[in-house]
Amino acid sequence: MTELTTSPATQILRLLTEKRITPVEVAEEHIRAIESLNPQLNALVDFDADRVREQARRVTPNSGPLAGLPVTVKSSISVAGYKCELGSELYRGNVPREDATVVARLRAAGAVLLGTTNAPELLMAYETDILHCGRTSNPWNPAYSALGSSGGESAAIAAGLSA
Repeated sequence: MTELTTSPATQILRLLTEKRITPVEVAEEHIRAIESLNPQLNALVDFDADRVREQARRVTPNSGPLAGLPVTVKSSISVAGYKCELGSELYRGNVPREDATVVARLRAAGAVLLGTTNAPELLMAYETDILHCGRTSNPWNPAYSALGSSGGESAAIAAGLSA
């Protein structure tokens, strides 16, 4: 974790707006955090550093109010080209062709999508521990799970893997 990756989203946006850091620099910090911590946490289930870099390179100051902000999306929300498996064997391998409205709006606002995060089976279990993706650990104490519904998302944010 770095000070940047654990900063509030509003602070990251301020640094971007004031041009004290570039979208590529922000993305690279988050990529390093994900590559370092995600193997132990298992918060993100679909992540591709090159895809993140490409998005960050396309960001301009006119990209929108979230220009360059790195975000993750729960794997129950459709993100074109990313796994959307709802933590279930029933949806294993599901990769939507279109974004859900909320994701389309994030993209239109200039956010950089880092990847999708782990979720329990059909979002209904009390902890995020599923057969094909495994368990998401609590970043403050890996002996504990990150709990349910948004386990991957909460672990990613708490560990500085996502704004």
